[in-house]
Amino acid sequence: MRLFDSLWIEWRIALRFLLDSRLQTALIIVGIAVGSAVVVFITALVNGLQDNLIDRTLGTQAHVRVLPPDEVNQIVREPGVITLVLDTPREQPLRSIINWQAVLATLDQQADIRAVSPLISGPALARRGQARASVALIGIVPERYERIISVSDDLIAGEFRVEAGYAVIGTELARELGLGIGDKLRIDAGVERQAVVRVTGIFELGVRELDSRYVYLDLKQVQTLLDLPGGVTQIDLAIDKIFEASRVSERLTRLTGLEAESWMEKNRELLNALESQTLSTQIVRLFVAISVAFGIASVMAVSVVQRTREIGILRAMGSPRQQILRIFLLQGGLVGLTGSSIGGAIGLGLVVVFNEFGPGLFYIPLDFSLLPSAVAIATLTGILSAALPARRGATYDPAVAIRYV
Repeated sequence: MRLFDSLWIEWRIALRFLLDSRLQTALIIVGIAVGSAVVVFITALVNGLQDNLIDRTLGTQAHVRVLPPDEVNQIVREPGVITLVLDTPREQPLRSIINWQAVLATLDQQADIRAVSPLISGPALARRGQARASVALIGIVPERYERIISVSDDLIAGEFRVEAGYAVIGTELARELGLGIGDKLRIDAGVERQAVVRVTGIFELGVRELDSRYVYLDLKQVQTLLDLPGGVTQIDLAIDKIFEASRVSERLTRLTGLEAESWMEKNRELLNALESQTLSTQIVRLFVAISVAFGIASVMAVSVVQRTREIGILRAMGSPRQQILRIFLLQGGLVGLTGSSIGGAIGLGLVVVFNEFGPGLFYIPLDFSLLPSAVAIATLTGILSAALPARRGATYDPAVAIRYV
Protein backbone atom coordinates (compact mmCIF):
# COMPACT_ATOMS: atom_id res chain seq x y z
CA MET A 1 0.00 0.00 0.00
CA ARG A 2 2.84 2.38 0.84
CA LEU A 3 4.48 1.64 -2.46
CA PHE A 4 1.25 2.47 -4.32
CA ASP A 5 0.84 5.72 -2.37
CA SER A 6 4.45 6.65 -3.10
CA LEU A 7 4.06 6.02 -6.82
CA TRP A 8 0.79 7.97 -6.92
CA ILE A 9 2.48 10.94 -5.24
CA GLU A 10 5.38 10.80 -7.70
CA TRP A 11 2.99 10.73 -10.66
CA ARG A 12 1.02 13.70 -9.32
CA ILE A 13 4.13 15.75 -8.68
CA ALA A 14 5.56 14.94 -12.11
CA LEU A 15 2.29 15.97 -13.79
CA ARG A 16 2.10 19.12 -11.69
CA PHE A 17 5.61 20.15 -12.69
CA LEU A 18 4.76 19.60 -16.37
CA LEU A 19 1.45 21.47 -16.20
CA ASP A 20 3.00 24.43 -14.37
CA SER A 21 5.20 25.01 -17.45
CA ARG A 22 2.55 24.44 -20.10
CA LEU A 23 4.23 26.30 -22.95
CA GLN A 24 7.57 24.62 -22.36
CA THR A 25 5.93 21.21 -22.08
CA ALA A 26 3.80 21.80 -25.18
CA LEU A 27 6.82 22.80 -27.27
CA ILE A 28 8.80 19.69 -26.40
CA ILE A 29 5.75 17.46 -26.99
CA VAL A 30 5.26 19.08 -30.40
CA GLY A 31 8.94 18.49 -31.19
CA ILE A 32 8.70 14.82 -30.20
CA ALA A 33 5.44 14.45 -32.15
CA VAL A 34 7.03 15.84 -35.31
CA GLY A 35 10.03 13.54 -34.95
CA SER A 36 7.85 10.48 -34.31
CA ALA A 37 5.58 11.32 -37.25
CA VAL A 38 8.62 11.58 -39.53
CA VAL A 39 10.01 8.25 -38.29
CA VAL A 40 6.68 6.40 -38.68
CA PHE A 41 5.91 7.85 -42.12
CA ILE A 42 9.44 7.41 -43.53
CA THR A 43 9.64 3.85 -42.19
CA ALA A 44 6.24 2.97 -43.66
CA LEU A 45 7.16 4.66 -46.95
CA VAL A 46 10.43 2.75 -47.31
CA ASN A 47 8.80 -0.54 -46.27
CA GLY A 48 6.06 0.02 -48.84
CA LEU A 49 8.60 0.85 -51.53
CA GLN A 50 10.65 -2.25 -50.72
CA ASP A 51 7.55 -4.47 -50.71
CA ASN A 52 6.55 -3.02 -54.08
CA LEU A 53 10.01 -3.65 -55.56
CA ILE A 54 10.09 -7.21 -54.24
CA ASP A 55 6.56 -7.93 -55.48
CA ARG A 56 7.40 -6.62 -58.93
CA THR A 57 10.60 -8.65 -59.03
CA LEU A 58 9.32 -11.90 -57.54
CA GLY A 59 5.95 -11.58 -59.23
CA THR A 60 7.57 -12.84 -62.43
CA GLN A 61 10.11 -15.35 -61.15
CA ALA A 62 10.53 -18.20 -58.70
CA HIS A 63 12.25 -17.73 -55.35
CA VAL A 64 14.55 -20.67 -56.10
CA ARG A 65 15.17 -22.63 -59.32
CA VAL A 66 16.54 -26.17 -59.37
CA LEU A 67 18.44 -26.92 -62.59
CA PRO A 68 20.53 -29.78 -63.96
CA PRO A 69 24.26 -29.17 -63.41
CA ASP A 70 26.22 -27.63 -66.28
CA GLU A 71 28.13 -29.93 -68.56
CA VAL A 72 31.85 -29.14 -68.79
CA ASN A 73 34.89 -30.58 -70.55
CA GLN A 74 38.37 -31.35 -69.34
CA ILE A 75 41.14 -32.95 -71.33
CA VAL A 76 43.37 -35.18 -69.21
CA ARG A 77 46.62 -36.18 -70.86
CA GLU A 78 48.38 -39.40 -69.97
CA PRO A 79 51.40 -40.97 -71.68
CA GLY A 80 50.11 -42.08 -75.08
CA VAL A 81 46.44 -41.50 -74.06
CA ILE A 82 44.11 -38.47 -74.14
CA THR A 83 40.98 -38.89 -72.03
CA LEU A 84 38.00 -36.51 -72.21
CA VAL A 85 36.50 -35.82 -68.77
CA LEU A 86 33.57 -33.52 -67.97
CA ASP A 87 35.06 -30.65 -65.94
CA THR A 88 35.44 -27.37 -67.91
CA PRO A 89 32.76 -25.17 -69.60
CA ARG A 90 31.18 -26.30 -72.86
CA GLU A 91 27.98 -25.61 -74.82
CA GLN A 92 24.86 -26.56 -72.91
CA PRO A 93 22.30 -28.65 -74.80
CA LEU A 94 18.67 -28.75 -73.68
CA ARG A 95 18.49 -31.56 -71.15
CA SER A 96 16.19 -32.87 -68.47
CA ILE A 97 16.71 -33.21 -64.75
CA ILE A 98 17.53 -36.85 -64.17
CA ASN A 99 14.85 -38.65 -62.14
CA TRP A 100 12.99 -35.37 -61.65
CA GLN A 101 9.88 -37.07 -60.25
CA ALA A 102 11.85 -38.30 -57.23
CA VAL A 103 13.42 -34.84 -56.81
CA LEU A 104 9.94 -33.28 -56.99
CA ALA A 105 8.66 -35.63 -54.29
CA THR A 106 11.63 -34.75 -52.07
CA LEU A 107 11.09 -31.01 -52.52
CA ASP A 108 7.37 -31.35 -51.76
CA GLN A 109 8.29 -32.69 -48.32
CA GLN A 110 10.53 -29.75 -47.33
CA ALA A 111 8.94 -27.69 -44.53
CA ASP A 112 10.30 -24.32 -45.67
CA ILE A 113 9.13 -24.73 -49.29
CA ARG A 114 5.61 -23.44 -49.97
CA ALA A 115 5.14 -24.51 -53.58
CA VAL A 116 6.95 -26.66 -56.15
CA SER A 117 6.38 -26.59 -59.91
CA PRO A 118 8.17 -28.63 -62.60
CA LEU A 119 8.44 -27.02 -66.02
CA ILE A 120 10.18 -27.35 -69.34
CA SER A 121 11.36 -24.35 -71.34
CA GLY A 122 13.16 -23.90 -74.61
CA PRO A 123 13.35 -21.71 -77.74
CA ALA A 124 11.01 -21.86 -80.70
CA LEU A 125 9.63 -19.77 -83.54
CA ALA A 126 6.07 -18.43 -83.43
CA ARG A 127 4.37 -17.67 -86.74
CA ARG A 128 1.13 -16.20 -87.93
CA GLY A 129 0.88 -15.53 -91.63
CA GLN A 130 4.06 -13.73 -92.68
CA ALA A 131 4.84 -12.50 -89.14
CA ARG A 132 7.41 -14.37 -87.07
CA ALA A 133 8.80 -14.00 -83.59
CA SER A 134 11.37 -15.81 -81.47
CA VAL A 135 9.67 -17.13 -78.34
CA ALA A 136 10.36 -19.16 -75.24
CA LEU A 137 8.03 -22.11 -74.76
CA ILE A 138 7.08 -22.67 -71.12
CA GLY A 139 5.50 -26.05 -70.48
CA ILE A 140 3.79 -26.11 -67.09
CA VAL A 141 1.38 -27.89 -64.78
CA PRO A 142 -1.04 -24.95 -64.31
CA GLU A 143 -2.26 -25.71 -60.79
CA ARG A 144 1.32 -25.99 -59.53
CA TYR A 145 2.75 -23.08 -61.53
CA GLU A 146 0.03 -20.66 -60.41
CA ARG A 147 1.25 -21.08 -56.83
CA ILE A 148 4.66 -19.79 -57.93
CA ILE A 149 3.70 -17.07 -60.41
CA SER A 150 0.03 -16.13 -60.51
CA VAL A 151 -0.23 -15.37 -64.22
CA SER A 152 -4.03 -15.41 -64.08
CA ASP A 153 -3.92 -12.24 -61.93
CA ASP A 154 -2.13 -10.44 -64.80
CA LEU A 155 -4.49 -11.48 -67.60
CA ILE A 156 -5.89 -8.58 -69.61
CA ALA A 157 -8.00 -10.79 -71.88
CA GLY A 158 -9.32 -14.36 -71.97
CA GLU A 159 -8.60 -17.00 -69.35
CA PHE A 160 -5.58 -18.89 -68.07
CA ARG A 161 -6.37 -22.10 -69.92
CA VAL A 162 -3.22 -24.16 -70.49
CA GLU A 163 -3.86 -27.61 -71.94
CA ALA A 164 -3.17 -29.54 -75.15
CA GLY A 165 -3.84 -27.32 -78.17
CA TYR A 166 -4.20 -24.07 -76.20
CA ALA A 167 -1.74 -21.32 -75.24
CA VAL A 168 -1.50 -18.16 -73.15
CA ILE A 169 0.77 -15.41 -74.51
CA GLY A 170 2.03 -11.95 -73.55
CA THR A 171 0.71 -8.60 -74.73
CA GLU A 172 3.83 -7.67 -76.71
CA LEU A 173 3.80 -10.96 -78.61
CA ALA A 174 0.07 -10.60 -79.30
CA ARG A 175 0.65 -7.10 -80.67
CA GLU A 176 3.64 -8.17 -82.76
CA LEU A 177 1.81 -11.08 -84.40
CA GLY A 178 -1.62 -9.48 -84.44
CA LEU A 179 -3.18 -12.11 -82.21
CA GLY A 180 -6.37 -12.00 -80.20
CA ILE A 181 -8.39 -14.43 -78.10
CA GLY A 182 -9.37 -17.47 -80.19
CA ASP A 183 -6.77 -16.87 -82.92
CA LYS A 184 -4.48 -19.68 -84.03
CA LEU A 185 -0.73 -19.59 -83.57
CA ARG A 186 1.79 -21.89 -85.26
CA ILE A 187 4.74 -23.04 -83.13
CA ASP A 188 7.88 -24.28 -84.90
CA ALA A 189 10.43 -25.87 -82.58
CA GLY A 190 12.51 -27.65 -85.21
CA VAL A 191 12.33 -30.24 -87.98
CA GLU A 192 8.99 -32.10 -87.83
CA ARG A 193 8.27 -30.56 -84.43
CA GLN A 194 5.44 -28.14 -85.06
CA ALA A 195 2.05 -27.46 -83.55
CA VAL A 196 -0.89 -25.15 -84.05
CA VAL A 197 -2.45 -23.82 -80.86
CA ARG A 198 -5.35 -21.52 -80.08
CA VAL A 199 -4.78 -18.41 -77.92
CA THR A 200 -6.97 -18.57 -74.80
CA GLY A 201 -5.43 -15.76 -72.75
CA ILE A 202 -3.21 -12.69 -73.00
CA PHE A 203 -1.19 -11.54 -69.99
CA GLU A 204 0.86 -8.48 -69.09
CA LEU A 205 3.51 -9.16 -66.44
CA GLY A 206 5.03 -5.70 -66.83
CA VAL A 207 8.39 -7.03 -68.05
CA ARG A 208 8.81 -6.42 -71.77
CA GLU A 209 11.10 -9.42 -72.29
CA LEU A 210 8.53 -11.78 -70.78
CA ASP A 211 5.51 -10.17 -72.39
CA SER A 212 7.12 -10.48 -75.83
CA ARG A 213 8.56 -14.01 -75.56
CA TYR A 214 6.72 -16.24 -73.08
CA VAL A 215 4.23 -18.74 -74.50
CA TYR A 216 2.59 -20.91 -71.83
CA LEU A 217 1.65 -24.38 -73.01
CA ASP A 218 0.78 -27.76 -71.54
CA LEU A 219 3.81 -29.59 -70.11
CA LYS A 220 3.43 -32.69 -72.29
CA GLN A 221 2.98 -30.67 -75.47
CA VAL A 222 6.22 -28.74 -74.88
CA GLN A 223 8.03 -31.99 -74.06
CA THR A 224 7.03 -33.22 -77.53
CA LEU A 225 7.89 -29.93 -79.29
CA LEU A 226 11.35 -29.75 -77.68
CA ASP A 227 12.02 -33.46 -78.24
CA LEU A 228 12.43 -34.09 -74.53
CA PRO A 229 9.69 -36.68 -73.81
CA GLY A 230 8.94 -37.09 -70.12
CA GLY A 231 11.57 -34.50 -69.13
CA VAL A 232 11.64 -31.15 -67.35
CA THR A 233 14.42 -28.59 -67.57
CA GLN A 234 13.90 -26.96 -64.18
CA ILE A 235 11.84 -27.04 -61.00
CA ASP A 236 10.61 -23.72 -59.63
CA LEU A 237 10.12 -23.17 -55.91
CA ALA A 238 8.37 -20.64 -53.69
CA ILE A 239 9.53 -20.42 -50.08
CA ASP A 240 7.99 -18.88 -46.95
CA LYS A 241 10.90 -16.56 -46.08
CA ILE A 242 12.11 -14.95 -49.30
CA PHE A 243 15.29 -13.51 -47.78
CA GLU A 244 16.33 -17.04 -46.81
CA ALA A 245 16.48 -18.00 -50.50
CA SER A 246 20.28 -18.19 -50.67
CA ARG A 247 20.48 -20.45 -47.63
CA VAL A 248 17.68 -22.65 -48.98
CA SER A 249 19.34 -22.93 -52.41
CA GLU A 250 22.65 -23.98 -50.82
CA ARG A 251 20.89 -26.65 -48.78
CA LEU A 252 18.99 -27.95 -51.80
CA THR A 253 22.19 -28.18 -53.81
CA ARG A 254 23.62 -30.47 -51.15
CA LEU A 255 20.36 -32.40 -50.82
CA THR A 256 19.68 -33.06 -54.51
CA GLY A 257 23.12 -32.84 -56.12
CA LEU A 258 21.62 -30.41 -58.64
CA GLU A 259 22.24 -26.72 -59.20
CA ALA A 260 19.92 -24.51 -57.12
CA GLU A 261 19.78 -20.80 -57.94
CA SER A 262 18.05 -18.21 -55.73
CA TRP A 263 16.41 -14.96 -56.80
CA MET A 264 18.95 -13.13 -54.64
CA GLU A 265 21.80 -14.31 -56.86
CA LYS A 266 20.02 -13.03 -59.97
CA ASN A 267 19.03 -9.66 -58.45
CA ARG A 268 22.12 -8.44 -56.60
CA GLU A 269 21.55 -4.82 -57.66
CA LEU A 270 18.04 -4.92 -56.20
CA LEU A 271 19.38 -6.29 -52.91
CA ASN A 272 21.99 -3.53 -52.76
CA ALA A 273 19.25 -0.95 -53.33
CA LEU A 274 17.11 -2.46 -50.56
CA GLU A 275 20.04 -2.50 -48.14
CA SER A 276 20.83 1.14 -48.97
CA GLN A 277 17.21 2.15 -48.36
CA THR A 278 17.16 0.32 -45.03
CA LEU A 279 20.43 1.94 -43.97
CA SER A 280 19.17 5.43 -44.89
CA THR A 281 15.99 4.84 -42.88
CA GLN A 282 18.01 3.73 -39.85
CA ILE A 283 20.18 6.85 -40.12
CA VAL A 284 17.09 9.10 -40.25
CA ARG A 285 15.66 7.35 -37.19
CA LEU A 286 18.94 7.69 -35.32
CA PHE A 287 19.24 11.44 -35.94
CA VAL A 288 15.59 12.02 -35.04
CA ALA A 289 16.12 10.08 -31.80
CA ILE A 290 19.23 12.15 -31.02
CA SER A 291 17.39 15.43 -31.63
CA VAL A 292 14.49 14.27 -29.43
CA ALA A 293 16.92 13.20 -26.70
CA PHE A 294 18.67 16.57 -26.67
CA GLY A 295 15.32 18.37 -26.61
CA ILE A 296 14.05 16.37 -23.63
CA ALA A 297 17.38 16.68 -21.81
CA SER A 298 17.40 20.47 -22.22
CA VAL A 299 13.81 20.79 -20.98
CA MET A 300 14.53 18.58 -17.98
CA ALA A 301 17.67 20.57 -17.17
CA VAL A 302 15.64 23.79 -17.18
CA SER A 303 12.90 22.13 -15.14
CA VAL A 304 15.39 21.04 -12.49
CA VAL A 305 16.67 24.59 -12.17
CA GLN A 306 13.14 26.01 -12.03
CA ARG A 307 12.08 23.50 -9.40
CA THR A 308 15.08 23.84 -7.12
CA ARG A 309 13.07 25.24 -4.20
CA GLU A 310 10.34 22.61 -4.60
CA ILE A 311 13.02 19.92 -4.65
CA GLY A 312 14.49 21.35 -1.44
CA ILE A 313 11.09 21.37 0.25
CA LEU A 314 10.40 17.78 -0.79
CA ARG A 315 13.81 16.70 0.49
CA ALA A 316 13.22 18.55 3.80
CA MET A 317 9.85 16.77 4.16
CA GLY A 318 11.62 13.43 3.99
CA SER A 319 11.46 12.55 0.30
CA PRO A 320 14.46 10.32 -0.48
CA ARG A 321 16.76 11.09 -3.39
CA GLN A 322 15.47 8.10 -5.32
CA GLN A 323 11.97 9.56 -5.23
CA ILE A 324 13.18 12.91 -6.60
CA LEU A 325 15.05 11.00 -9.30
CA ARG A 326 11.93 9.06 -10.25
CA ILE A 327 9.81 12.24 -10.46
CA PHE A 328 12.02 13.74 -13.16
CA LEU A 329 12.42 10.44 -14.95
CA LEU A 330 8.63 10.23 -15.03
CA GLN A 331 8.51 13.68 -16.60
CA GLY A 332 10.86 12.56 -19.36
CA GLY A 333 8.88 9.39 -19.93
CA LEU A 334 5.55 11.25 -19.98
CA VAL A 335 6.58 13.82 -22.58
CA GLY A 336 8.13 11.04 -24.68
CA LEU A 337 4.97 8.91 -24.40
CA THR A 338 2.58 11.78 -25.14
CA GLY A 339 4.57 13.26 -28.01
CA SER A 340 5.26 9.93 -29.69
CA SER A 341 1.63 8.79 -29.39
CA ILE A 342 0.43 11.95 -31.10
CA GLY A 343 3.24 11.82 -33.67
CA GLY A 344 2.71 8.13 -34.40
CA ALA A 345 -0.98 8.73 -35.09
CA ILE A 346 -0.08 11.65 -37.36
CA GLY A 347 2.46 9.45 -39.20
CA LEU A 348 -0.16 6.76 -39.85
CA GLY A 349 -2.55 9.50 -40.98
CA LEU A 350 0.07 10.69 -43.49
CA VAL A 351 0.24 7.12 -44.83
CA VAL A 352 -3.53 7.18 -45.42
CA VAL A 353 -3.27 10.58 -47.12
CA PHE A 354 -0.43 9.30 -49.34
CA ASN A 355 -2.44 6.26 -50.39
CA GLU A 356 -5.56 8.33 -51.11
CA PHE A 357 -4.11 11.47 -52.68
CA GLY A 358 -0.50 10.57 -53.52
CA PRO A 359 0.97 9.93 -56.98
CA GLY A 360 -0.33 6.35 -56.95
CA LEU A 361 3.02 4.82 -57.87
CA PHE A 362 2.71 2.21 -55.15
CA TYR A 363 0.64 1.42 -52.06
CA ILE A 364 1.95 1.81 -48.51
CA PRO A 365 0.56 -0.88 -46.16
CA LEU A 366 -0.91 0.62 -42.99
CA ASP A 367 1.39 -1.06 -40.46
CA PHE A 368 -0.02 -0.37 -36.99
CA SER A 369 2.96 -2.15 -35.40
CA LEU A 370 5.03 0.98 -36.16
CA LEU A 371 3.04 2.96 -33.57
CA PRO A 372 3.92 0.95 -30.43
CA SER A 373 7.55 0.65 -31.52
CA ALA A 374 7.80 4.43 -32.05
CA VAL A 375 6.11 5.07 -28.69
CA ALA A 376 8.40 2.62 -26.89
CA ILE A 377 11.54 4.12 -28.41
CA ALA A 378 10.50 7.71 -27.69
CA THR A 379 9.43 6.91 -24.11
CA LEU A 380 12.70 5.11 -23.41
CA THR A 381 14.61 7.99 -25.00
CA GLY A 382 12.71 10.43 -22.78
CA ILE A 383 13.57 8.51 -19.63
CA LEU A 384 17.24 8.15 -20.54
CA SER A 385 17.50 11.80 -21.60
CA ALA A 386 16.05 12.92 -18.25
CA ALA A 387 18.45 10.75 -16.26
CA LEU A 388 21.33 13.25 -15.97
CA PRO A 389 19.19 16.31 -15.03
CA ALA A 390 17.17 14.10 -12.66
CA ARG A 391 20.30 12.88 -10.93
CA ARG A 392 21.46 16.45 -10.52
CA GLY A 393 18.15 17.43 -8.92
CA ALA A 394 18.25 14.44 -6.59
CA THR A 395 21.67 15.45 -5.24
CA TYR A 396 20.58 18.95 -4.11
CA ASP A 397 21.18 19.75 -0.46
CA PRO A 398 17.75 20.60 1.09
CA ALA A 399 18.97 23.65 3.05
CA VAL A 400 20.74 25.13 0.03
CA ALA A 401 17.85 24.34 -2.33
CA ILE A 402 15.21 25.98 -0.13
CA ARG A 403 17.18 29.25 -0.06
CA TYR A 404 17.38 29.22 -3.88
CA VAL A 405 15.56 32.13 -5.51
